[in-house]
Amino acid sequence: MLIRIPRSWEVKPSEITPESVYRDRRRFLRTSALAAAGSLVAPGFVTAKPMDALEPLGELPDSRFSTDEPANDYDEITSYNNFYEYGTGKSDPMARAPELLQHRPWTVEVTGEAENTGTYDFDDFLRGLTVEERIYRLRCVEAWSMVVPWAGVPLASVLERARPTSRAKYVKFYTLLDPEQMPAQSSSGFSFLASIDWPYTEGLRMDEAMNPLTILATGLYGKEMPSQNGAPIRLVVPWKYGFKSIKSVVRIHLQETEPETTWNLIAPEEYGFYANVNPNVDHPRWSQARERRIGEFFKRDTLMFNGYGEQVADLYAGMDLEKHY
Repeated sequence: MLIRIPRSWEVKPSEITPESVYRDRRRFLRTSALAAAGSLVAPGFVTAKPMDALEPLGELPDSRFSTDEPANDYDEITSYNNFYEYGTGKSDPMARAPELLQHRPWTVEVTGEAENTGTYDFDDFLRGLTVEERIYRLRCVEAWSMVVPWAGVPLASVLERARPTSRAKYVKFYTLLDPEQMPAQSSSGFSFLASIDWPYTEGLRMDEAMNPLTILATGLYGKEMPSQNGAPIRLVVPWKYGFKSIKSVVRIHLQETEPETTWNLIAPEEYGFYANVNPNVDHPRWSQARERRIGEFFKRDTLMFNGYGEQVADLYAGMDLEKHY
């Protein structure tokens, strides 16, 4: 189903109203609107989703790509992460996203160098694809790590359906741009968040995107994706640092040239386009040789490609990984 997406706005109420007043007013308006709509709201058409409203996904097939390492618990995964659209603190996403991010309606746009492009309602986008569980290691560029039981579909199956042209060499991803749902996008002044050129974008080479490890995740721990973890759909690339796994995806664009990406634009000397987990190439300000697994006391050695070398090392054969960090 084709749907037109509004792509810009002119008024930013959060810039002219104190944040607490703005949020209270938004909450009041949303509650009033739902009350007025009453039974007219169709089943499945919801706005924000608090944690206790996330629905189970049912029985999910296992994957041969899953690790047998014990997963971090649900509270750890949902309360400690980066999602700068809600602030720079690790607990900011959990504190803010569940009441602001609307899971439905949600659309995903496929554009660029492909034969089958268009804008798809979220449920239509997933129709015909098998959601499976993928238990992956997650390594943050900040030198902490987790094991996360994602639920998702191979990105390759989505791209194959789009039928890329011969000019499709890279894939660029876009996060939702909506300051009412993601308040940090309207940051102003001299703050770090105000310096970001929103929306958040990321990119992969086409062969990285087609690798069977790369998924679009729609849930974790057998339930719908929590808002703070990138609902309703996000990218997961387990052999790369976590910032490559862009959250709340609304657009997938196939293109011929290497795309500009958010962190690479902010600090190119610190955050390369590839961002492969590599214990031999330090971040300019800290070592990447070891990591702190959330929930553990002692640090552990970081594995090349986060332990997924058997599946992905050949993608980078002959490349200088210190230059292409």
